[in-house]
Amino acid sequence: MFGKNKILKIEQHLGDFLDIQEIFPTLQGEGPFVGQGAIFIRLGGCNLKCNFCDTEFDSFENFSLPEILQKVVELSKNSQQKIVRKLVVITGGEPMRQPIEKLCKELIALKFLVQIETNGTIFRDLPNQVKIICSPKISNHKYHILRPDILQKIDVLKFIISANNADYFEVGEVGQSSRDDILIYVQPMDEYDEKKNKENLQRSLDLCAENGYFLSLQTHKIVGLK
Repeated sequence: MFGKNKILKIEQHLGDFLDIQEIFPTLQGEGPFVGQGAIFIRLGGCNLKCNFCDTEFDSFENFSLPEILQKVVELSKNSQQKIVRKLVVITGGEPMRQPIEKLCKELIALKFLVQIETNGTIFRDLPNQVKIICSPKISNHKYHILRPDILQKIDVLKFIISANNADYFEVGEVGQSSRDDILIYVQPMDEYDEKKNKENLQRSLDLCAENGYFLSLQTHKIVGLK
């Protein structure tokens, strides 16, 4: 989208229907579950505009909760109808823009591990079993402290790093200093420029070496998956 998307409002309803951009099987390419077989539920729309975001999420259709769950169960199975994908990643856009509480509860009841990828600007009271991966974004050239209710539920903070963009040169303070159990990942920004991307990777490696952060690479791009 590269910052050309519409900014959509936060929705409040029962969550029996959700706007879905796509549901597809893949391997998780980033963060703490990298390499694990997964089903991605990409929800439509976002409440932010980020000029480096390369994800399509503005074209979507409305699906009922039973339709979503049926699709997930189908995609969780291999050719012998054995369940081999047990991780469901709910992403976007911004997944917390829509009421996903009921979806998460239903997926957990079906014995799936549920992971959310969020920008951390919206709180929803999700089940404690849900793994929340937060990638904070910058506004007005700075990171802002996350609201306490979302901060206490986050499992991992994933910071996008650029050697060429001063806003994303460092890992910012978003409240992680108040907790000693949040894992910090750094991920080189993909600027679609080979030279810049190498510099971004080296900057990320330097931050890991200096601070003990974890390195996250977009391995799905490296191996040619969605």
